[in-house]
Amino acid sequence: MKIVVAVDGSEISQRAVKFAIKLARASEKPQITLVAVNPELFPGVERKIGAEAAARHHEESHAAMIDAAVKTLTRAKVEFKERREVGDIAATILDVARKARADVIVMGSHGRGAVSGMLLGSVSGKVLAQADVPVTIVR
Repeated sequence: MKIVVAVDGSEISQRAVKFAIKLARASEKPQITLVAVNPELFPGVERKIGAEAAARHHEESHAAMIDAAVKTLTRAKVEFKERREVGDIAATILDVARKARADVIVMGSHGRGAVSGMLLGSVSGKVLAQADVPVTIVR
């Protein structure tokens, strides 16, 4: 079973990782792809702060999103691949799932905070509405 797990560093995304581990253990030849998507910087920001600072920002943000999930998967002795992406969050998760030929997408019901949810819309809702494969939303 090919499982794509989207994480953002929240406690709920950690629950999604733990659920994906259960799915993996219950299937033959599991393949987990762990994906963290950082939104693009607002137009002009990279020019203002410089490419090096923008890259450092994305690197630090990805680490905050994915490090706990990596530790959880490593402790569980489950093989996985990491994808650290920059772009539209829902569209990128869907793209990663298509390229990985995922059988299922696992993600949390909501992310880091209400403010980003209001600004970005519901990522889980967009993924659920547009996915070609089953989506498991973990609460």
